[in-house]
Amino acid sequence: MDDSPTSPASPSAMRVVDVQVPVAIDQAYSYRVPRGLELKPGDVVAVPLGSREVMGVVWAENENPDPRLHNRLKDVAEKLDVPPLREELRRLVDWVANYTLSPRGQVLRMTLRMGELGPERVRTGVRLIGPPPQRMTPARRRLIEILSDGLLHGKSDAAKEAGCSAGVIDGLVDEGTLSVEPMPREPAAPTPDPDFAPADFSPEQAAAAETMRELVKSGGGFQAALLDGVTGSGKTEVYFEAVAEIIRQGRQTLILMPEIALTGQFLDRFALRFGVRPLEWHSELTPRTRARNWAAIAAGEAQVVVGARSALFLPYADLGLIIVDEEHDQAYKQEDGAHYHARDMAVVRASIAKIPIVLASATPSVETEVNARKGRYRRIPLPSRFGGQHMPQIEAIDLRRAPPMRGRFISPPLAEQIGHAIERGEQALLFLNRRGYAPLTLCRACGHRFACTICDAWLVDHRFRQRLVCHHCGFSMPRPHQCPHCGAEESLVAVGPGVERLQEEAASLFPQARTMVLSSDLITSIEAMRSELNDIAEGRVDIIIGTQLVAKGHNFPRLNLVGVVDADLGLSNGDPRAAERTFQLLNQVIGRAGRDQGRGVGFLQTHQPEHPVMKALVACDREAFYASEIDARERTLYPPFGRLASLIVSAGDRPSAEGFARKLASCAPVDERVQVLGPAEAPLAVIKGRYRFRLLVKSVRSFDLSNYLRSWLAQGPKTKGNLKLEVDVDPQSFL
Repeated sequence: MDDSPTSPASPSAMRVVDVQVPVAIDQAYSYRVPRGLELKPGDVVAVPLGSREVMGVVWAENENPDPRLHNRLKDVAEKLDVPPLREELRRLVDWVANYTLSPRGQVLRMTLRMGELGPERVRTGVRLIGPPPQRMTPARRRLIEILSDGLLHGKSDAAKEAGCSAGVIDGLVDEGTLSVEPMPREPAAPTPDPDFAPADFSPEQAAAAETMRELVKSGGGFQAALLDGVTGSGKTEVYFEAVAEIIRQGRQTLILMPEIALTGQFLDRFALRFGVRPLEWHSELTPRTRARNWAAIAAGEAQVVVGARSALFLPYADLGLIIVDEEHDQAYKQEDGAHYHARDMAVVRASIAKIPIVLASATPSVETEVNARKGRYRRIPLPSRFGGQHMPQIEAIDLRRAPPMRGRFISPPLAEQIGHAIERGEQALLFLNRRGYAPLTLCRACGHRFACTICDAWLVDHRFRQRLVCHHCGFSMPRPHQCPHCGAEESLVAVGPGVERLQEEAASLFPQARTMVLSSDLITSIEAMRSELNDIAEGRVDIIIGTQLVAKGHNFPRLNLVGVVDADLGLSNGDPRAAERTFQLLNQVIGRAGRDQGRGVGFLQTHQPEHPVMKALVACDREAFYASEIDARERTLYPPFGRLASLIVSAGDRPSAEGFARKLASCAPVDERVQVLGPAEAPLAVIKGRYRFRLLVKSVRSFDLSNYLRSWLAQGPKTKGNLKLEVDVDPQSFL
């Protein structure tokens, strides 16, 4: 028998591994291991898949390969020079896939988003090694003086400092005066110094910081803690003490943040405390930077990583601590692909890795608050602001009694208070969680309303861009000069306010004030957003008009007044979490006021001052709100006292979507612990030309809802053609 390397091994000697590839499939594929190739679970490999070669991960040794498949199996192409995925991360992938009913390969894809693989471009430097050249010019003299220290200088840096071209350097290299050498690779992230600049804590903060240090020093495995501090209490500086302890241990820390684009101030605060910035992970990294950061994390070179939710799936070499900042934020929920909640999956990863996790918030989610009340999470309180600053005073402005002037949206009492703040040299913030100029445009002549052509939604007027835009599919069109329905000219009117319209009103009321709009649709880059936030922090803006972006942990020293233009906006959408989200959002945004100097004040423009959320905010009675909300959830068996899953059926036409949804509902297994509601047309009935029907599944907390859904879908009708079924366990959106 021919035993050459090119010949297939005999069935008895054949070694087979199961490889999971990062595509939307749930099963691993079996491959032969070529003779001489050492592989173990977790190794990253290249394997043939159809007509192409893809990256994959060895998931398990196949101890009992089917001999009949011997000649049909393909060989592993090669083992890639990439750190293997540790068992802890592979277990997380399995857990998330099982819980969310997502294909395992789809979850694995998030761990392998490593950018451009391959050798990194080598930077070259120059060093002075020989005698001066016979012909000396001023440029050569300047360059030689700079390099006279005998050290290796970057080639481009040396040319820039000497004010000469690269050709001058090349000429000196040819004459033997200089040598070209490879520059040592700079670390992707310099090591933070845990003792660089320890914070000066108040007694309250010092006690919380000591608890944090004990949490990570104990070595007792998995522990979950809620760092429960009011806005401005110094939660960040306190959990930095836990980070410092993990750095001393030589382990890694992951800090998750809801919006990585808004973390400029956080990165600066980190650098002030530890001497260097942490490694960032987010979607705007270049492929080369992504590859470099991924490799540094996998090799353990990056000790602190700050990232958005996808950073949870990175291959940390020795993860010792996870921190979830603003843990209540809805941005932690992934709404496409694998529908996971990063906060909850972070708790799972900490449990698998047997490490502590800290959830930080001034307004914890009801789920986290219940866990703390039941003792599952340790509560670390920070009930007061740092430096003796008072919490903002909150007042409700009843719009039924003090309405704005016709065509305006800022009530006279709020306008008066803004004027006083500007006179005092302070900043004011107008908050409205609605992008654009106006949410609706209609024709006064015929009543025509501009709607998206492929969604069940109105087009939002964006005056800055001179376009009407759908916020659900991205469709946009120029703002017309006449009605397309009746042809009337000068008849189009904007209905309702958006932040752009508020800026127009603020400029009219306060013509001398400097205004700025902060809204996600106006962000051109992370750097641009951080520059705008810096302008506000340094006092170059008088009135900020913003959406929910302004609620996410910023510190504006001169901001002492916050006006919420439409406090009722979030209470009217039929979301079971509407009261919780409104309370959290308004509490957070008003918490931007009075953090540095003076007494902050917040004004809530509302038509419902008697609503429990408004009453709790005005009374600054957080406990009353949570008690009421927790009681309501417990009585109705909504999370965290029950479980929910959403099934969205969509198709290119309404009858197909509705028909499939009804067939699916009729196949639901009967179980007294489960209630299947629907199908009903989704609140957003059409998105991107697809008609949508929703089923809502509700069960008791102790029930294995994921397994129930898996069994149901296995015996239910199968999607084909244009039909699509999305399953969202623990949904956050009900649109």
